[in-house]
Amino acid sequence: MTIYCCGCSNKVDARLTTGAEIYPRRPDLAALPFWVCDACGNYVGCHHKTANPTQPLGCIPTPELSAARQHIHRLIDPAWKSGKISRKALYEKIGTAVGRRYHTAQIRSVEEARQVYRAARTIILSLNEASASPASAEHIAADPSTIDVA
Repeated sequence: MTIYCCGCSNKVDARLTTGAEIYPRRPDLAALPFWVCDACGNYVGCHHKTANPTQPLGCIPTPELSAARQHIHRLIDPAWKSGKISRKALYEKIGTAVGRRYHTAQIRSVEEARQVYRAARTIILSLNEASASPASAEHIAADPSTIDVA
């Protein structure tokens, strides 16, 4: 399958493999499908719980980009999981703020991740201010450049 690889900055012919190769010390992931770029070794998981279980989650991220995406999820997931906003509505608001359809798995650079984080942070803070009970914003980093990509 041809998938964009962020490490190679190009579309690549990715190879389907399993978690046994990607995470050899995680037997719980051994049977899960992954797409790997053999040129750089980066990989992406699949929508394994759907009708198309080998559909990639998105583009193939670098380890740094994967960490940045996780940082974004630590910010946005509590908002929609709390019921303050639906996941769809939150993603639409982020998309409007960044000027394109948004999905975390389509972020291709750390700088793009920082842009998304800034937009999401503004949206989440406004949700917190609008809510009747004060919500904790301790998990919201003030500066998106602090996204830990190490």
